[in-house]
Amino acid sequence: MNMIRVLLADDQALIRQGLRKMLEIEDGIEVVGEAADGEDALLVAETCRPDVALVDARMPRMDGVELVTRLAARHPRVASIVLSTFDEDDYIFGALRGGAVGYLLKDCTPEELVDAIRRAGRGETVLASTVAARLVTEIRRTPAPPTVLPGEERLSSREAQVARLLAAGASNREIAARLLVTEGTVKNHVSSLLRKFALPDRTRLALHLKDTGPP
Repeated sequence: MNMIRVLLADDQALIRQGLRKMLEIEDGIEVVGEAADGEDALLVAETCRPDVALVDARMPRMDGVELVTRLAARHPRVASIVLSTFDEDDYIFGALRGGAVGYLLKDCTPEELVDAIRRAGRGETVLASTVAARLVTEIRRTPAPPTVLPGEERLSSREAQVARLLAAGASNREIAARLLVTEGTVKNHVSSLLRKFALPDRTRLALHLKDTGPP
C-alpha cells in the first residue's frame, strides 16, 4: 500500500493535534507536516512533499483559498481539501476554482474525512453533500463558457482548449484528465495564458475568460 502523505494547515493547534491523532492510527496515511497559516504551509510543503493538504478556509496572513491557489501553481501534484466550519460561496467556489479537489465541513465524521483523504490521494474529487448541492445549483444557473474566447486569435489550439475548461471552472487536475496530458503541461499552458492576458493569477484568468466572452 502506498503511503498518503498529509499536510495539516489550520490556525488552531487543538484542531491540528486532533487531526494528527486521528490520522496517525490509520493504515496508509502519514501526517508529514503542520502549519498554522497559509504562508507557513507553503514553506512546509516545500520540504515535506505532501500528497494531500487539509486546509482551513480562514487563517491569518494567507487564507485557505489563496493557499490552495498557490499550492496548485507550485505543487500541482498536491491534492488540496478545504476542511472548514464555513460553507460560504466565496470560500467554496474560490477554493474549487483555485484548484482544490475537495471541500468538507468540520462536522463530517472521522470516517468521512479518512475516506476523503484516500479518495483525494487517488485523484478523486470529494465534496460534502451540502457543498455538492450548491455546486450543482451554481452550474445550472451559470451560462455555458463562451464558444469564442476573448483574444482567441492569439492562442494556440491547445491553449484555447485549456482556456475554455478554465472558464468552466475546471482544476488543473481535471483539465489534464480531460485533455489526456500531464498536470505539468496544463500548468505551462496556464502560465502562457496568464502572460498573454496580462493577469496575475489563475483565479482572475478564469473569471476573465468567463465574464468577457460574448453573451
